[in-house]
Amino acid sequence: MNADLFPRPRTEIAPGAVHVPDWLDADRQRELVEACREWSRPPAGLRTVRTPGGGTMTARQVCLGWHWYPYAYVRTVVDGDGTPVKPFPEWLGELGRRAVRDALGAEAAPYDIALINFYDGDARMGMHRDSDEKSDAPVVSLSLGDTCVFRFGNTETRTRPYTDVELRSGDLFVFGGPSRLAYHGVPRVQAGTAPPELGLTGRLNITLRVSGL
Repeated sequence: MNADLFPRPRTEIAPGAVHVPDWLDADRQRELVEACREWSRPPAGLRTVRTPGGGTMTARQVCLGWHWYPYAYVRTVVDGDGTPVKPFPEWLGELGRRAVRDALGAEAAPYDIALINFYDGDARMGMHRDSDEKSDAPVVSLSLGDTCVFRFGNTETRTRPYTDVELRSGDLFVFGGPSRLAYHGVPRVQAGTAPPELGLTGRLNITLRVSGL
C-alpha cells in the first residue's frame, strides 16, 4: 500500500508550532534548490560551523542577510572567508510571510535572515533554541530533499517531552508564540529519500528569521 495515497494532515504540534505538509509544489522546490546552489558558492559560501568548545556541526551552513556564528549575528563571515554575507532577497522574505499566514493565520515582520543547512546522510543537529535574535517573530522552516526526523521539544529542557515529526521535501514547519523558544533538532536523516526530479542528494533546510537588529 502506498502511503502517499493518503494526504498528510496539517498538524499543530504545540501551541504556535504548525506542520504543513507539501506546502511547496515541485516547481517551487526546484527553484529553491537552484537558488541554494548559487548561495552556497564562494565567496561567503557553504561552510562548516565550529562551536566554542572546538567541535563542529555535521550540517554545513550558508547565511543570507546576517551571518550567524555561535552565538551572534554579524555582517561578515567572521568564522570563514571574512567576506560580506550574501544579501537576503526580498522574494524569500515574502515567501516567509506567506508561510506564517498559511500556518498561523498571522502577519509577521519582514524577514531578513536565512540560515540554510545542508545535511548529508550522516548529518545531525542537536537540540537547541533559536534565541540569538532580538525579535520574537515566528521561525519558518522549509525542507528540501531527503526526509528527516525533526524533534520538536519544550521551552525548558533539551529532554522530554518532545514530538518527532517526519519532514519531507516541500514541507513547511512554523513555530512562534509560546513555542518560539522551544528546543528542537534533527536526530536522523533518511538518506536516499529525496524526490529524484530535484537532483539533490541530501537534505536542505531553509530557516527564515527576523533579526530585530
